[in-house]
Amino acid sequence: MSSEEGSAVRLRRRDAIVVGGLALGGALASRTAAAGSLLPSEGAAECVLTPELTEGPYWIDNSLTRRDITEGRHGLPLILRLAVVHADNCRPIKGADVELWHADASGEYSGFEGGPGGRTETRYLRGHQRTNAKGVVRFDTIFPGWYAGRTPHIHVKVHVGGDEVHTGQLFFNERITRAVYRTRYYASRGEYDTSHSEDNIYAQGGARSTPRLRRRAHGRKGYVGTLTMGVNA
Repeated sequence: MSSEEGSAVRLRRRDAIVVGGLALGGALASRTAAAGSLLPSEGAAECVLTPELTEGPYWIDNSLTRRDITEGRHGLPLILRLAVVHADNCRPIKGADVELWHADASGEYSGFEGGPGGRTETRYLRGHQRTNAKGVVRFDTIFPGWYAGRTPHIHVKVHVGGDEVHTGQLFFNERITRAVYRTRYYASRGEYDTSHSEDNIYAQGGARSTPRLRRRAHGRKGYVGTLTMGVNA
């Protein structure tokens, strides 16, 4: 598959992403808020401003409201817990529409198998969820695969009151990524060809767009990722 997005689009809005939990090195902290109620395991959250990132050529307008977006695609399980809050005061936003889409373990996007010109009717690894009263959604998916020219990532959009208020991408700890890509459904594809340091889109979001990952409990395979996103709604 060809290189995806090129350079990041310029900021269209003064959106913010808020990273739950860990204070990430190099981040531009704007305030500290008690967001432990959103992500109980993380404690207080540090609000961190970050630019929007390009949606890329593989977005599809759909209304697939579902928590499990795998549609049977094989890969290492990944649970994402995303919280949406007001950027100015970190209060949760109930009913925000959060949308995800990403490549499968072989680097293919549903609807575009073989590249942007290979559009099909498949819709795996795509879906929407509405935030609950605490501003939180959960997606059950798999760790994303890679394709030439991009570091591994997941795309995300947030809509509030019918308006698109954030477009971004989620990135992953490279040590964990390398370990994942040695497992069953990824190993045949090998190591990804574009590191964080070589990806110009990662440079726009970086650690500020990187969920905190922890292993799933009770010996279950996979990871749980948490991130809090602050938006101007």
